[in-house]
Amino acid sequence: MSHIEDNIQRAGFRLPPSAAPAGFYLPALRQGDLVYTSGQLPLQDGRLQEPGGKGKVNELNQQDAAAAAGTALLNALAAIKTITGSLDAVERIVKLTVYVASESYFSSQHLVANGASSLLVEFFGEKGRHVRSAVGVAELPFDASVELELIVACNHSYRSE
Repeated sequence: MSHIEDNIQRAGFRLPPSAAPAGFYLPALRQGDLVYTSGQLPLQDGRLQEPGGKGKVNELNQQDAAAAAGTALLNALAAIKTITGSLDAVERIVKLTVYVASESYFSSQHLVANGASSLLVEFFGEKGRHVRSAVGVAELPFDASVELELIVACNHSYRSE
């Protein structure tokens, strides 16, 4: 197990197996030193995990949506691991983009995104600090509350598929 995976376990989480894509795309792709993930949903064992219920986020369920962002993040990290072989290959989290299915009046997408951002720093330390976009959208696949993408810089010495 990698050092980063140890950090994930110590924080009370587990890295899931990488999910099969739901269409004609790759879960993650390496180009040079960067690995890009496709949009990741808060799925566990193939089922949407939404503690506060599926659908649009508002002030009443924003903490649940932040937890769902953490689940989606774990899926993104699992996709990265399939490309690098180990999360220890990650030299830097470069960018996190979080899409939040939002009620028309909801403007705290940044607080939902903190559910993933805080975990990146907890798991990766300083190299987990990143730039970020948090975007409100009308709908997401499967009526999920959040979807996220990661871009990470990786060490050349780890394998690439």
